[in-house]
Amino acid sequence: MRVQVAIIGSGPSGLLLGQLLHLAGIDTIVIERRSREYVLGRIRAGVLEQGAVEMLDRAGVGERLRREGLVHEGFDILFGGVRHRVDLAGLTGGKRVVVYGQTEVTKDLMDARTAAGAKSVYEADDVSLRGFDTARPRVRYSADGRDHEVECDFIAGCDGFHGISRKTVPQAAIRFYERVYPFGWLGVLSDTRPVSDELIYASHERGFALCSMRSPTRSRCYVQCSLAEDVDQWPDDRFWEELRARLDKRTADALVTGPSIEKSIAPLRSFVAEPMRFGSLFLVGDAAHIVPPTGAKGLNLAASDVHYLSTALVQHYKSGSSAGLDGYSARALRRVWQAERFSWWMTNLLHRFPEHGPFGEKVQAAELDYLVGSRAALAALAENYVGLPY
Repeated sequence: MRVQVAIIGSGPSGLLLGQLLHLAGIDTIVIERRSREYVLGRIRAGVLEQGAVEMLDRAGVGERLRREGLVHEGFDILFGGVRHRVDLAGLTGGKRVVVYGQTEVTKDLMDARTAAGAKSVYEADDVSLRGFDTARPRVRYSADGRDHEVECDFIAGCDGFHGISRKTVPQAAIRFYERVYPFGWLGVLSDTRPVSDELIYASHERGFALCSMRSPTRSRCYVQCSLAEDVDQWPDDRFWEELRARLDKRTADALVTGPSIEKSIAPLRSFVAEPMRFGSLFLVGDAAHIVPPTGAKGLNLAASDVHYLSTALVQHYKSGSSAGLDGYSARALRRVWQAERFSWWMTNLLHRFPEHGPFGEKVQAAELDYLVGSRAALAALAENYVGLPY
């Protein structure tokens, strides 16, 4: 098979890239090692920056998002038993975020690709990337009991942190930056009414907590926990009791509990791989960077990578210019590091770090107190939360 761009991975970054390129008349194939059902079954974040929403509109998949997504103009930070609202819209000239689950984004993009008749391969085994440092890049894989080879001009590695794309790059050609945090998030998804119309980020002596949602009838809540914990040690009653203990009384009393429909512990890390281009291979999204979820930047960073790469590829095929492709890594990484900084800062602001001790706790309390009392500090927080410009 011959295509112009081979996309590895059918998560939201791969599918969004494929949709934008399809609309520009660029021939692509999406190759995914998992099944469609597995991809759609992954529970992920759901806070979209305004820029990501606008990009999904441009991709022609924004109709259901506009209809069902929950527009948020702010969120609360809870500490010292008091909730303080961060007025995102008021602090940023009207910018907002939209709560719409990553699973729903993936479904919309998958449906659009199917409707377009664009080429997709699921349950592809033994995927390997060849020749991306030559003029003849290609992708090999096995499916339906046969071996296949795809010749292409470019390869987009959109296959996540554990995917084959980054692992294929020679170690001497890539550099890693990483911070692993000494705790995780225990998350519960439940068909219960959210405790608030907007997100609540809580800093408490027992640890961080977050009250979020996926819809008006589905809650997504988290508590900071030790990485030594096992999810089986957390029956539903224990989780809800711990969450209540980290909330103010009014919020705790209003909390509606119920059986979990998904429960997991996610470790937190900050990770960046540099550069993000290797010949004809471009890394996109989690294949190149991971952020702790505190700043709601993971999916949004993948979207900005897609913006830079899709724009560069369209420019290449329409005008023959390689300027956008040559500048992709530097442009993407500049925004990546801004989001890494913000996510690291939010994580340090709201979590308990055992190694920081009493002095660190006092400094954290002082920073929170300063933040909610300073419009300039709140504006900086809001500007980053709604998303920096592409």
